Amino acid sequence: MSQLLKEQNIFPSEEVLKDVLGNVYNVFEEMITRLTQDEFSLTVTWNYYKDGKSWLCKICDKKKTILWLSVWEGFFKISFYFTEKHLESIASLDISEQIKEVFFHTKPVGKLIPLIININTREQLTDLLKITKYKKELK
Repeated sequence: MSQLLKEQNIFPSEEVLKDVLGNVYNVFEEMITRLTQDEFSLTVTWNYYKDGKSWLCKICDKKKTILWLSVWEGFFKISFYFTEKHLESIASLDISEQIKEVFFHTKPVGKLIPLIININTREQLTDLLKITKYKKELK
């Protein structure tokens, strides 16, 4: 699978996202709606990053980055970053064991450990929202 949204001069508007995500767009739209409404009140910002040569979405709580989102063929990829001190708390979250298993075997990037989820179904949003809530509440 290859990453999409590589053209710097094509902003990932609603129309562009509908086109590239296809059937997965409804899941994306629901996620963005949930994350930006009252419970989370997060902000969504798209930027083109020249180092990765693609558009990435940064979702923040005020100035704190909660997660990163990139668009791929047939799914969108969510990336959270945690430190070693959060391992125990993440192990106790009520989320998919598969997500935890992959996370615990992921190599750190510097001092940060990425927790990555490839989203293509509405059912995956439950775990995503639980992890988002946990990340938002971290001090």
